[in-house]
Amino acid sequence: MNVYFDNAATTPLDPEVLDAMLPFMRDHFGNPSSIHGHGRQVRAAIENARKTIAHLINAAPAEVVFTSCGTEADNYAAFGSIRTLGLKHAITSPLEHHAVLHTMQALEKAGDIQLSYLRHDAQGRFDLEHLDELLTTHPRSFVSLMHANNEIGNLNDIATIGDICASHNAVFHTDTVQTMGHYRHDVQQLKAHFLVGSAHKFHGPKGVGFLYRRSGILVDALIHGGSQERNQRAGTENVYGIIGLAKALEIAYRDMAAHQRHIQELKDRFIQKLRAEIEGVEFNGTSAEPDQSLYTVLSVSLPPSALNEMLLFNLDINKVSVSGGSACTSGANAGSHVLGALGADPDRGTIRFSMSKYNTAEEVDYAVEQLAKMYRPEPLKMRS
Repeated sequence: MNVYFDNAATTPLDPEVLDAMLPFMRDHFGNPSSIHGHGRQVRAAIENARKTIAHLINAAPAEVVFTSCGTEADNYAAFGSIRTLGLKHAITSPLEHHAVLHTMQALEKAGDIQLSYLRHDAQGRFDLEHLDELLTTHPRSFVSLMHANNEIGNLNDIATIGDICASHNAVFHTDTVQTMGHYRHDVQQLKAHFLVGSAHKFHGPKGVGFLYRRSGILVDALIHGGSQERNQRAGTENVYGIIGLAKALEIAYRDMAAHQRHIQELKDRFIQKLRAEIEGVEFNGTSAEPDQSLYTVLSVSLPPSALNEMLLFNLDINKVSVSGGSACTSGANAGSHVLGALGADPDRGTIRFSMSKYNTAEEVDYAVEQLAKMYRPEPLKMRS
């Protein structure tokens, strides 16, 4: 059996999405900026995709800007709004994805902002009273706090965060890359100025994403040199990527309830079997709490062992694809800034199992069995 449990890094392309993209890869090749028939046909498809996404998140089409990925969208929201609006203070957390954390630190290093970090507890839960205190001292700040943590799966209360930000006239950006397509977002109810989506996190193509930018918030362009995206993002559009993005999000919303039930059942099965098979297993953050965590992510903390150094390699040898955390920071000795911020025991091993609609209970059982074999004590040998 060959199993894939690294869906937080990227998901397989849905066949329906590929079918929607193929005509724009083979036949409809016009440049959407051209005024002739070939160009107008492609322009119409892009605008229909924009309308689809806007409808799903309850936004206006003009509030959806296409980007190359979630990281670009995060950068666009932060650099664009902070510099355009002249914001001098920003608040984030040490648990954010590097797409946000490094962006905030770059703005601080450049002298654009003073940066404050929100407190959290040992499980990674945000201290929202501290957020209110920071905003009382620094109103009209830029606040960037993610909806769900990509490494440990913590689900944050962005509705309450949005309310706190609104009460202080702060600009609120939330990185929703891990939750877009997995939860319903209604921007008319959520008091956020920016949301982010990346197609390959919900069975769309790689290399395309979008930024929701609330109407009335002025943001300077991040990329210059063309009039695309209403002068907000220069460069010829990734046409078939945009078509695939809209189709993938449409499918995700259409089938969301069924997929949530299926994936939560897989996660519950993982937790039950890991506890039964591996003595001393724990779970990072609120990963094992169904009402406090992203249902697609389970962060497993394994007992101290010499095996932990080769943990991911040994699972790969046994045809189980997983990660230790974010794929964007994987590699030798990379470490996890999230687990470091939580004060996790460095002698314990960490695996992030992340699931999708395509995974099965049989794959869960196989993955647990391969992992458990590594931690079972060697049987005592009889002396001859």
